[in-house]
Amino acid sequence: MAGSDIAAETATLDDRVVPFTVPDLDIRGRVVRLGASIDTVLERHGYPEPVSRVLGEAAALTVLLGTALKFDGRFQLQTKSDGPISMLVVDFNAPDNYRAVAHFDESRLEQAIAAGATTTGDLLGEGHLGLTVDQGSQATRYQGVVALERQSLEEAAHQYFRQSEQIPSRVRLAVGSVVSGGGRQWRAGGLIAQFMPHSPERLRAADLHPGDAPEGHEILAGEHPDGISDDAWAEARSLTETIEDHELLDPLLESERLLYRLFHERGARVFEPVVVHEACRCSRERVLGMLRGFSAEDRSAMVADDGTLGVTCEFCSRRYVFDPAEVEAGLTAG
Repeated sequence: MAGSDIAAETATLDDRVVPFTVPDLDIRGRVVRLGASIDTVLERHGYPEPVSRVLGEAAALTVLLGTALKFDGRFQLQTKSDGPISMLVVDFNAPDNYRAVAHFDESRLEQAIAAGATTTGDLLGEGHLGLTVDQGSQATRYQGVVALERQSLEEAAHQYFRQSEQIPSRVRLAVGSVVSGGGRQWRAGGLIAQFMPHSPERLRAADLHPGDAPEGHEILAGEHPDGISDDAWAEARSLTETIEDHELLDPLLESERLLYRLFHERGARVFEPVVVHEACRCSRERVLGMLRGFSAEDRSAMVADDGTLGVTCEFCSRRYVFDPAEVEAGLTAG
């Protein structure tokens, strides 16, 4: 197949989230494949390969979780830790767009690479991971926080679901680059499977609240062991853990085909996919409002030698330049 044909075919398979259920196992989940969108994000920033890989994992996880929102709002993943990568921020704006950025210490990263300490756990170190649901006001803003203790983001996600939502869950994430007719491209993929029992027998065995985590309620802390005594969940968990990285990254393996590989004996059902894209929330008006929030002294210190006041968005690298008089007068340039 010619390179252009591959590009055309993968364009229809990438940057989408496919929801699914496996009724026989009481499983519900989603599969995400990020192609051009994550490549744009990572290439724009020009991060070293290990940083791009970890941020790609965080983006895949955020899109997996964010597309579960049943309302317009924002889902944010943020880490703060003591490793070479000190912070990750991924914003998902429902229903279909995201942005991502990483902060890292270049010298510490070089030392980690030289020492071969480049796993996600090595690069993040110790700190915390926060997952925030924001419907637009303080009254509807909820956050779950888990400790980062040099574990992978998959393991941190499992810990989050045990502690915060108390839903038995398994997450698989993969990030890598592939070569096609258009050159080398970053890709990311992920799958989440969650045990949502409805029968009284399975509810008693799992000790779960029926159905999904209650929508729009404050997340409660508490431990719920994953080792529940249910054969259906044990089977689903085992099948999920067999997924290879290349299956999540293969540009020609559609999500529906992957689900068939995993659950064909049980009959997985797929639903209308959600197409996602990268997009920044910044705008001239937002930046102007931010500048007006600073003190006059701080604004004065921001003025460059050429007499302008410039701000670069750390997410998309777009630069906004203002005349200080515009900021002071409260006027928006056309």
